[in-house]
Amino acid sequence: MSTAPIFGVFMPQGWKMELAGIPDDQAKWAKAVEIAVRAEQLGFDSIWVYDHFHNVPKPAHEAVFECWTTIAAISQRTSRIRLGQMVGCNLYREPALLAKITSTVDVISGGRLDWGIGAGWYENECKGYGYPFPVPKERIAMLRECVEIVKSMWSEKETTYHGKYYTLERGNCDPKPVQRPRPPIWIGGGGEQLTLRVVARHADYANFGGTIDDFKRKKAILADHCRDVGRNFDEIQLTWSPEIFMRETEAELTRAGSRSLWGHPLEQWKATSLVGTPEQVSEKIAAYRALGCVGFVPWCADYPETTTLDLFAGVAKNFR
Repeated sequence: MSTAPIFGVFMPQGWKMELAGIPDDQAKWAKAVEIAVRAEQLGFDSIWVYDHFHNVPKPAHEAVFECWTTIAAISQRTSRIRLGQMVGCNLYREPALLAKITSTVDVISGGRLDWGIGAGWYENECKGYGYPFPVPKERIAMLRECVEIVKSMWSEKETTYHGKYYTLERGNCDPKPVQRPRPPIWIGGGGEQLTLRVVARHADYANFGGTIDDFKRKKAILADHCRDVGRNFDEIQLTWSPEIFMRETEAELTRAGSRSLWGHPLEQWKATSLVGTPEQVSEKIAAYRALGCVGFVPWCADYPETTTLDLFAGVAKNFR
């Protein structure tokens, strides 16, 4: 398993209300593109988007740019940086269609797709868009079938699949992805008994987060699941996708206060995020690295400003 650190970053997309201060929707999009291009110029390994339709913490009739059309567009405005979803919601697209979308994106980007997928959790969106919202056990079983179908359609001439939730007869997926043997699969979610078992079977990258103690516990549970299903735990790379907010000095951080959308006070927000000076953020990254975390994909809490983005690029450079 490679231990070279991966440093990615989300682009602004509107989901967390970060573009609300820009009045025109086309201007919002221009700013999103500008920052995605800047991330490539700054040397980040990857750029990421969320897969959501409604704002958080609650729907606010504010623009949210859709995941896959955004990624397709950004693929044509960049040339090197990898392109990922943290993570796609399995409930929003049939697996065969998702195989077609991901294959297409991999081809048009020159083989830069990191496919992120999860079971889905935002019930409000499912109701708003007319999607069923099954109980957690069923959503995770659907996720497993989805990954099996997509992997087959990426590689096989035709796919016939008879599962509990999905049925395909001679499904074709052409073009195939550029990457060999296939694009990397990132599975997001920390459900310890069901989601992490799917991760153990199918993921190249596991994305779960929380505090240091949360990360330790989930890592140990994932290792147990790998042993149970006969998978080498070292084949799975561990990643973390927190929020990040950086300033040069402690005084600036104190003045800014908590930027948590969920109303968490500053100290609580710090515990589960990358919040601090460059030195403090570097120390926390080093602590997670010591636990085996190789990928850091945060969302900048001061978007559309780029102060955090620029400072984080410096931290990432130091780790390389």
